[in-house]
Amino acid sequence: MRLRDVLGFLSLAALAAAGCGGGSTGASGSAGSGGGAAGTVGTAGVAGTSAGAGTTGGAGAAGTTGVAGTTGSGGTTGNGGTTGSGGTTGSGGGNANAMMNFFVSSDTSATANLGGLTGADARCQRLATAVGHGAKTWRAYLSAASPATNARDRIGPGPYYNSQGMMLAADKDALHARSGDPALFIDEHGNRINGQWSGSPTPNQHDILTGSTVTGMIMTGNTCGDWTATTGSSQVGHSDGLGPNMNSAPPYNQWASTHTGMCGDTAPGGGAGRIYCFVGN
Repeated sequence: MRLRDVLGFLSLAALAAAGCGGGSTGASGSAGSGGGAAGTVGTAGVAGTSAGAGTTGGAGAAGTTGVAGTTGSGGTTGNGGTTGSGGTTGSGGGNANAMMNFFVSSDTSATANLGGLTGADARCQRLATAVGHGAKTWRAYLSAASPATNARDRIGPGPYYNSQGMMLAADKDALHARSGDPALFIDEHGNRINGQWSGSPTPNQHDILTGSTVTGMIMTGNTCGDWTATTGSSQVGHSDGLGPNMNSAPPYNQWASTHTGMCGDTAPGGGAGRIYCFVGN
């Protein structure tokens, strides 16, 4: 076929496809159906009811203020203790040396009625307890007539130490052979006994009740009713071993037996009713 014929044929075909050539126009297709009806809008929820405001609690009642306490009266300040004369420890001071087994009583008695040997022993025990030696058994160095009692038999065997730990003697024989001494025959506090020694305070109080001889045996008739009477005479010794003008000759030097004294008044001649105290057997 010739090219011209081909072209003509193609032109006719195109016209036919385009609805040319007198054919009726085709009907437009129906519009597609829409989807189902729109969903129902949900009902709006009811707004929640607000809770009522809580009731505010009532204010608590204020507490009652306590009554102020009364201020106590101030305590009275005690008087200061007096330091014992010549002693290393004042009266009422601390404990005595642990070795102490002898002392001269710090307290005094206006008469020689001491309540017998029992009362005198209790006196030694009380004084020793006050300076820390109450666990020991103490005896007064006193002789008595009934029953017959020698002062030397009431005390321990020695050695003998004073309240400062200084030794007086090693045993009974040495003790009774020695003289009195103001530096050794001291009280339980460590104080010297007023006497004839240089610088001593007054009054003189070196007469110590014993009722004994130089060797510690009973001096019959000089024990003041065995230390229960205020009549008659006593036998005393000098704790400082001295007489007038510091005379150290016998019998002034004897600590156990120097001269007699008065049972009803221990002061004349230089006494104060003091006694010697030893740890007993």
